[in-house]
Amino acid sequence: MSERMSTPQETVERALALSQADDCVVIVDEGSTANLRFAGNTLTTNGVARSSQLTVISIVGQSAGVVSRAAVRPDQLADVVAAADRAARDAQPSEDARPLAGGGSYGDWDRGVDPTTIEVFRDFAPALGESFAAAESSGRRLYGFAEHILTSTFVGTSSGLRARHDQPTGRLELNAKSPDMSRSAWTGVATRDFTDVDVAALDATLARRLDWAKRRVDLPAGRYETILPPTAVSDLMIYLYWSAGARDAADGRTVFSKPGGGTRVGERLSDVPVRLYSDPAHPGIECAPFVVAHASSRDQSVFDNGLGLGATDWISGGTLANLVQTRHSAGVTGLAVTPQIDNLIMTGPDGGRSLEEMIAGTERGLLLTCLWYIREVDPQSLLLTGLTRDGVYLVENGEVVGEVNNFRFNESPVDLLGRLTEVGRSEQTLPREWNDYFTRAVMPTVRVPDFNMSTVSQAN
Repeated sequence: MSERMSTPQETVERALALSQADDCVVIVDEGSTANLRFAGNTLTTNGVARSSQLTVISIVGQSAGVVSRAAVRPDQLADVVAAADRAARDAQPSEDARPLAGGGSYGDWDRGVDPTTIEVFRDFAPALGESFAAAESSGRRLYGFAEHILTSTFVGTSSGLRARHDQPTGRLELNAKSPDMSRSAWTGVATRDFTDVDVAALDATLARRLDWAKRRVDLPAGRYETILPPTAVSDLMIYLYWSAGARDAADGRTVFSKPGGGTRVGERLSDVPVRLYSDPAHPGIECAPFVVAHASSRDQSVFDNGLGLGATDWISGGTLANLVQTRHSAGVTGLAVTPQIDNLIMTGPDGGRSLEEMIAGTERGLLLTCLWYIREVDPQSLLLTGLTRDGVYLVENGEVVGEVNNFRFNESPVDLLGRLTEVGRSEQTLPREWNDYFTRAVMPTVRVPDFNMSTVSQAN
């Protein structure tokens, strides 16, 4: 007869009791996933999965040992803890060593874990079926997938902290193609539970874009006035956020390094009073209100596990306000302790126009839909390159008049901030490139007078 699996709470408590280190942090992540995949107006597969990961961080003096294992059985727990204790005793002193966060609690520690199931798609799946029928009758094909993940994270420390966070993460990617596959359009949304996903509206957007693409206009490489919708803005701003480590900036490695030493915190990046910030409590994109660090890096520290998180401005009124900090890097830079938070919001001045209103106010320019295959070229300027995909459209006299060829672009999101001529209304969005890693974003549509389409791309 097999041994009963422990609850995450029991695993945390037992691991802490087993550790012979001076201090200990135990993190248990219980995950569940449900997904639907579809192609050619037909559901192809669906499935559910469960996962469990244990991370034990043992601390001996100023040294830390970290061991992570998946699907640890109760009879294996002592070996994992012992391995972490040995790793700590054998490790060199950690430069980021700090006393653990004090005791306290977050979330409903004692409640059981309720996994996501295929039932999360109860209302969404019939609506998707209706869109399949509408697309079929109108001569287009829908492809894509829907995924829902629920991760319950438990963090316990020898200093008395007991912190829990339940994180739902949902995303839908929807691609429409013409019957001959010559025209393609993409859209996507992020959601906590799929109850707010309007499939019919998304399909209508794709149908309109496929209709725009019936006329093809070839344009050369060059700089064009360009409207970037929220999904494209999110991909650029997320990369900026990922590159905003204070330690690397202080060491002269990044676009946020100040010539001659120090960081650019306090420097104006945009004449438009944009705000880029994170807030664990932001409606619709709520995330963990405390630090969860499975390993130390230049931007996070296992010693900071359990530190409380609140709304943090990265850019305020167009000025660089903060960089991502651990307690250690804050001591080095002399700046505030501002750890990374798992969402990102950008806003402009009040009264920003919608995407449709910005198109109507454009004399001649390009409308992007999304970016793809983004890669860094130069960290000192944060120059990025990538491709446009699934629709770049020509706007003339306030109307979309056709689809243009794809381009490779070369742009720095930091430089773009300094060239914005309009920031529209912000809305929750799904990044195209980074949604495997980051889905919680609220972004505006922006207008850039001279977006650099560096070369014509042959990609369809």
